[in-house]
Amino acid sequence: MPRAVPANSHEVKLQPHELIVTKTDPSGHITYANRVFMRIAEYAEYQLLGQPHNIIRHPDMPRGVFRLMWKTLQGGNEFFGLVKNFTASGNYYWVFANITPDYDAQKQLVGYYSVRRPPLRAAVETVIPLYRAMCDIEAQAGKSAGPDASVAWLEEQMAQRQISYEQFVLQLNGDALGCKAGGRS
Repeated sequence: MPRAVPANSHEVKLQPHELIVTKTDPSGHITYANRVFMRIAEYAEYQLLGQPHNIIRHPDMPRGVFRLMWKTLQGGNEFFGLVKNFTASGNYYWVFANITPDYDAQKQLVGYYSVRRPPLRAAVETVIPLYRAMCDIEAQAGKSAGPDASVAWLEEQMAQRQISYEQFVLQLNGDALGCKAGGRS
């Protein structure tokens, strides 16, 4: 069950040069967290290691985005997305996330490696109404059908723009990444 958002919740922002780095095992349990992540999320290392990465999931984040993320990762592809997370004290922070499958020398999946950076403010403002609509769809469709229903809606929205979700968020954050809009560097 998602945590309640405190009435006095406020946004914590990463500095332009900061990167959050985490590693997880194949099931999404944290095996490594850098100091920036610990500071921003307000958790000590011992509180994070072994915990599911969704310990920081904010209730404003549609579960459908994570359904899309897992589908992408399990297909062996990297995922890009805009994510709102919770801190231990109930504050929140936005990140532009890049998550990549991590393989050993025998090409066996050993986990996932995630680098998150500050998103552009305009990117956050653009996805907020999309995510709000997805959360509404999930609430109406119910817990089991909600994520798939919201992903279907998101994919329909992206099809109208003739772009995928990942291309969409890459375009929104292109300037922050130092690459041309819509392209990977």
